Amino acid sequence: MTTHTLTGRNLIDGQWVGSDPKTTRAVNPATGAVLEPGFHAATADEIEQAFAAAMSAYAATRDLPATRWADLLDAIADQIMALGDQLLTTGQNETALPPARLTGERARTTGQLKLFAALIRDGSWVDAVIDRADPNRQPLPKPDVRRMNQSLGPVVVFGASNFPFAFGACGGDTASALAAGNPVLVKAHTGHPATNELFAAAVLAALRQTNLPTGLFSLLQGSGTKVGAAMVKHPAAMAVGFTGSKSGGCALFDLAAARPRPIPVYAEMGSLNPFVILPGALRERRDTIAEGLAGSITLGGGQFCTKPGLVFVLDGPDADAFVAKLTEKISAAPAFTLLNAGIQKSFHEMTGKFQQVDQVKVRVAGACTATAGATASLYEVTASRWISEATLRDEAFGPASLVVRCENERQLLDAIELAGGNLTGSIHTGSADDTELVRRIVRVFEQTVGRIVFNGYPTGVEVCHAMVHGGPYPATTTPGFTSVGTSAIRRFVRPVAYQNTPDALLPAELRNANPRGILRLIDGKATRDSI
Repeated sequence: MTTHTLTGRNLIDGQWVGSDPKTTRAVNPATGAVLEPGFHAATADEIEQAFAAAMSAYAATRDLPATRWADLLDAIADQIMALGDQLLTTGQNETALPPARLTGERARTTGQLKLFAALIRDGSWVDAVIDRADPNRQPLPKPDVRRMNQSLGPVVVFGASNFPFAFGACGGDTASALAAGNPVLVKAHTGHPATNELFAAAVLAALRQTNLPTGLFSLLQGSGTKVGAAMVKHPAAMAVGFTGSKSGGCALFDLAAARPRPIPVYAEMGSLNPFVILPGALRERRDTIAEGLAGSITLGGGQFCTKPGLVFVLDGPDADAFVAKLTEKISAAPAFTLLNAGIQKSFHEMTGKFQQVDQVKVRVAGACTATAGATASLYEVTASRWISEATLRDEAFGPASLVVRCENERQLLDAIELAGGNLTGSIHTGSADDTELVRRIVRVFEQTVGRIVFNGYPTGVEVCHAMVHGGPYPATTTPGFTSVGTSAIRRFVRPVAYQNTPDALLPAELRNANPRGILRLIDGKATRDSI
């Protein structure tokens, strides 16, 4: 085990620096206690130094073998584990998340680092495509064209509030950006600066262990509106990864689009995650679904981006019984400590807006409790009122959900479509439910969500090759990508084609001999053979 003494400073090119005399401190959301040490926000000069170091490191590692990047990711995972209880205790103090949750999230964080290490060791992810020349083709000879994914350059990553480990300084955005061969500059989340510093210390130890340039990773403390905005606007930044609110993601997107040289912003933002329960499912297992749904709504204090915030049912006696059981389960949920007072304030304001809409029935009236606490709430409304009132389609980030009762199948389909872009869409079916209706719901979800869940609950995202954690706006700014799973690496690369290029000047993945033995598409045929 290793222990890192917190500095309250920024990590730039292997050094802990902080010249801004002002400091800010995190607050324990469970107790309200102000935590030490104070943290220095990165100055304009320090941001410039971080990008200069990143560009230097990028130039020095352009031809680095993939195995060296894999070794780095494995080393980061090992160094995170070496922090031991210090990381868990610090994370708990800054977020009030329980040790069991943080322990599981640490396993996810190290697991996804090692998953990306395995991906880049295999090498086939570069999507190497070779179309060989045909000098005899008429009317014009065919050139030799070869294509593969190449890294972008410095990537700016914003740590998330609700997953301080898995979407923090060493989370999925950082892991996928490094795996693609890019330097990473992390804007630490202000809610858990010490946790971010510990992760940065793990990366620094890993860089030194693997003898790689320390400029490949920087951690910059400070506000998103000042430090974060300056990072996005810096001309050396090539892409942005963000997980957070719709307002935050859209602000970064606008900043990036307004640059003289616009760059992509991969922002995962708000999501209502519509949850459809068909009549057969209500008849056959309504109590079981109510219990599972209540657990999904309140899991982690309702602060999961995949929380089911909208529940659609067809009106009738079974729907009455289901809502009664769900009300019972939500009412029994304990009070939760939210991640910070800002989230508590936003949750209270949003649920207050729901209650002010006429025809909305308050099934369980949530309330704010001491410090950053809140109790769960549940609301009910007819589909016609929900369709006419845009306020009810806003996300209440926290332990709350809205049941929408539909008069018929047509109204159900219209309402689901109106729910718009989301990370997930869930369907619970019974043995006698109309297969054609299920198919039509799936067709809507295929156009509006990133992941369709059958007879399950959307909270909990498997980190695997097939996962899609994304979706149409406003779930994300870029619906063609995922922020979870190995395909997340594709956010931080771009395809480059080489035409009639001498073999010796080609990347190893495109050379005739295929020295890495990767899977390639040659003249339309997938093979690991050499040419």
